[in-house]
Amino acid sequence: MAKRTINFPIDATVMLIGGKWKCAILCHLMEGTTRSGELRRMMFGITQKVLTEQLRDLEADGLIAKRSTPGKVPMVEYAVTPLGATLAPIIEAMCNWGQDYLATRGVSPPMPPPQP
Repeated sequence: MAKRTINFPIDATVMLIGGKWKCAILCHLMEGTTRSGELRRMMFGITQKVLTEQLRDLEADGLIAKRSTPGKVPMVEYAVTPLGATLAPIIEAMCNWGQDYLATRGVSPPMPPPQP
């Protein structure tokens, strides 16, 4: 984990998975190894720059691993590490809570646009 000020245990969790995209990235990667282009298509609204930054942060913090396969067109894949997998119950609880919250407000979760 990068050097940051941590005053309470919750600070560590929020620093690692806080922000708009990190939980979504982890959620997708928990379903299996995925290439960055596939991740970007699954995550409506994220730019390539932000995705790259978030992937680098998650990798630096040991939550995901990057694997490069050499070839004419190098293939880069990302997967959740064993440490990252320990976040599954937290992320699942957050998804369930959000779904319940939206239901109490009569809001349907937005549907992603169709894939070309």
